[in-house]
Amino acid sequence: MDLQSLSERCQGLVQSALTRARAAGHQSLIPEHLLRELLSDPVGLAANLMRSAGASPEQALAGCDERLAALPVVDGPGAGHLTPHPETLRVLEQANKAATAAGDRFVTAERLLAALAVLKNSSSARILQAAGLERSRLEAAIEQLRKGRTADSAQAESGYEALRRFTRDLTSEAREGRVDAVIGRDEEIRRVMQILARRTKNNPVLIGEPGVGKTAIVEGLAMRVVNGDVPEALRDARICSLDLGALVAGAKYQGEFEERLKAVLAEVEHETSIVLFIDEMHTLIGAGAPSGSTDASNLLKPALARGVLHCVGATTLDEYRKHVEKDAALARRFQPVYVAAPSVEDTVSILRGIKEKYDLHHGVTISDAALVAAATLSDRYISDRFLPDKAIDLIDEAASRKRMELDSKPEALDELDRRIVQLKIEREALRKESDSRAAKRLSKLEDELAELEERAAEQKAEWLAAKDVMAANHKLKEQLDRARSELQLAQRDGNLARAGELAHGTVPTLEARLAESDQQGAGSLTGTAVLDSDVASVVARWTGIPTENLLASEAERLVRLESVLQSRVVGQDNALSAVANAVRRAKAGLQDPNRPLGSFLFLGPTGVGKTELAKALAEFLFSDERALLRFDMSEYMERHSVARMLGAPPGYVGYEDGGT
Repeated sequence: MDLQSLSERCQGLVQSALTRARAAGHQSLIPEHLLRELLSDPVGLAANLMRSAGASPEQALAGCDERLAALPVVDGPGAGHLTPHPETLRVLEQANKAATAAGDRFVTAERLLAALAVLKNSSSARILQAAGLERSRLEAAIEQLRKGRTADSAQAESGYEALRRFTRDLTSEAREGRVDAVIGRDEEIRRVMQILARRTKNNPVLIGEPGVGKTAIVEGLAMRVVNGDVPEALRDARICSLDLGALVAGAKYQGEFEERLKAVLAEVEHETSIVLFIDEMHTLIGAGAPSGSTDASNLLKPALARGVLHCVGATTLDEYRKHVEKDAALARRFQPVYVAAPSVEDTVSILRGIKEKYDLHHGVTISDAALVAAATLSDRYISDRFLPDKAIDLIDEAASRKRMELDSKPEALDELDRRIVQLKIEREALRKESDSRAAKRLSKLEDELAELEERAAEQKAEWLAAKDVMAANHKLKEQLDRARSELQLAQRDGNLARAGELAHGTVPTLEARLAESDQQGAGSLTGTAVLDSDVASVVARWTGIPTENLLASEAERLVRLESVLQSRVVGQDNALSAVANAVRRAKAGLQDPNRPLGSFLFLGPTGVGKTELAKALAEFLFSDERALLRFDMSEYMERHSVARMLGAPPGYVGYEDGGT
């Protein structure tokens, strides 16, 4: 039995069938062994084909098991010696003929399934017919799977159903309600739609810092496609996000990655309504390319040039300049759309829009004050990340901490319980004493213990009641979320009767019950709401700035800036006033926010407080006098030493590292 003409997957299936037949003690390899391995293959190619053809793979698998169980079992010296049954050889021959007629170089799994289905007077064909498989429907399903491609390599099956295996359908996820609402970004989404509707060079690339919402813009576009709020050219669009990691994973042989990517591009070209979204687009440059071979970006260029590929990219400005702009042929086929970080006000709007999702996930209620605090505090104190991502992370972590506090025993109750245990130990020790002072102390201790136990019982009852309210609240939120999702689906499908019932009956009733439940839990010991103090605690943990400084009004702190500086720098009132006024102007928004907060030149003899003033200002602004970079210019007296600050010039060692 020559297996060289079979694809790698088919060879593996035949070997598995041989192993299973040998382990079962069968005398020969019959077609049902092959059929069973095809249907139980983890990839599920044959099973999916049968479902597409309207047949039941489960019924066929049960028929195979029944047929194999009826085979005689060989025991003794001849056990383990297998010979292929004549029908099995006919199946392989039939599959080989069909592959040759179709122009394939290798026999693939679907050809084996078709050969098993059409083999005359065979039990495998009868099993498949009993499962509802018809030859014409199977051939149509194979044609739909192949999409005109031929099996030119031994790994041909790795390119089948490439879109399903290597992409995520964002449009389908949006239709099922698995995509968060996108607040704002209307201008950027409109710009992306304008570029996609162009005749040529209709490929936008979203360029912005990490965390500003590039991926969210594409998800917002998917939501608009689902809701029909797009131009006619995009009304039937499917937005699929390319998973580059899945493309590369498991590509053992050279050329396998390229074959997978070409299969994706072929399916995109075949289904003209697909828009391919490539997140972190710069990773395409060099992806899957060992030295001397092509990379993924070069496979995209022909499809982009022909206009058969609609593509949306996303990358950061640094990566775009570093990787994409260097490849002029690739860069000219994309139209840049620059995505700036939203303002604090826009971030608050975004947080209000996604608040319910986080309420539902964590089972707590996030207050509006917490949303405002997350936006303002993250903008002010977390400078190495960008809005709205850092504000969303703050809310997420604050809600997670609140949920942990609610699930575990409250700190006040825990302290009471520990004190009660301590007093009980002390009581047992005093009972062993017989003097009057010990008796008096014991009486006093008994009174204190009774009072503490009463308080602990009250607080425990209150805590358990709060947990019950939270659980009921969470259940109501889940019901409300499902009702709203069903309402959107009913409106989209035109089911006006169901939509009216939900909009005017179910949803308002659940909202009223939820508001009533929130009021019941408002006065509990722990509270189920995330407050601005909870957000400030998270910021304090991230940055090390004391919580009281975070919650203090910045206006109040700025008013007394001079007095704070004067407590450290004495006798320099004019200089301190000038510095304080400059800081207040910057904080009041009276100067360009993209320029430094202030540039000061402190002049004077040694010991009058120049360095001390810089440290005092750093402590006021950043709550740490060490939060400054100190350059001692005596270290830069030599001409060449300036390279330590600016970086080495081109051609010198360390040029790529830059300066301080």
